Amino acid sequence: MREQQVLKKLATLDPEKDTLEIVRLIANYDFVWDTARSLEFALFRTFAVPSIGNLLAATHEFTKRPQKRYDDTDLILSEMMEHGYDSPRGSEALRKLNRIHGHFNISNDDFLYVLSTFVIEPYRWNQRFGYRNSGQKELDTSYIFWREVGGRMNIKDIPAGFWELKKFNEEYESKHFAFAEGSRKVADSTLNLFLGWYVPKFMFPVFRPVLFCFMDDALLNAFHYPKPPAILRALVNGIMNFRNIFIRLIPLRKNPVLRTKREPILSYPKGYEVKNLGAEPEKRIGEEWLKKH
Repeated sequence: MREQQVLKKLATLDPEKDTLEIVRLIANYDFVWDTARSLEFALFRTFAVPSIGNLLAATHEFTKRPQKRYDDTDLILSEMMEHGYDSPRGSEALRKLNRIHGHFNISNDDFLYVLSTFVIEPYRWNQRFGYRNSGQKELDTSYIFWREVGGRMNIKDIPAGFWELKKFNEEYESKHFAFAEGSRKVADSTLNLFLGWYVPKFMFPVFRPVLFCFMDDALLNAFHYPKPPAILRALVNGIMNFRNIFIRLIPLRKNPVLRTKREPILSYPKGYEVKNLGAEPEKRIGEEWLKKH
């Protein structure tokens, strides 16, 4: 029922002309929970690149203020996805994103890799855990959306098309995934954040292996995390498959679920303004540190 509804809507839309409409259909109506989780793991995946993980560790944002760092990133991306990157709110979010990153000496390849995870990780997630696989029209749309965001961030040499970007993503991970102390600290702090949404702190050691079940071996190896027992992986996969049986039978929702309107936003219980998302780096870690990095 649900899949046919989505495919019927997609049949009338064009990835180039209707990019934002397709993005919203998938993220705010169909794959609502899956999109949120896959983008969380997309960002998590970037920590396995030492140049990225060590930089994030040095800012202390993920270790001292993980919830705020999560909310700021989530809201900035959601503003662009829900309102459009050229809308007043989306443009302001993009300017904020560029200003924050502009303080750091980040290579174009690292920028491009992070961008690629926003396209490739939802595809991977749906292959493993979604109630259906993403179709080519959805993949093309995701690529076009993030290509446009990347262009507005002045990211160079973006591969031409979804499959070329996927190839870049896989080759970059194969070459650059490696263990680093800073990366591990950021990863540990982020996993504790995820666990803290669902279970009390004393239960973290019990449930942490469940999160490992959502990671592939390359990611586990990069952080020196243990592989979860095969029986636990099978149990998690079984639960996700059981969930998908029900999702297939549930009609497509009539009203969108908007990340910018969710309640509560833990870091902003009284609401937020786009211009105030993300503290400026020079106020957090000092101009002298920024000049060296």
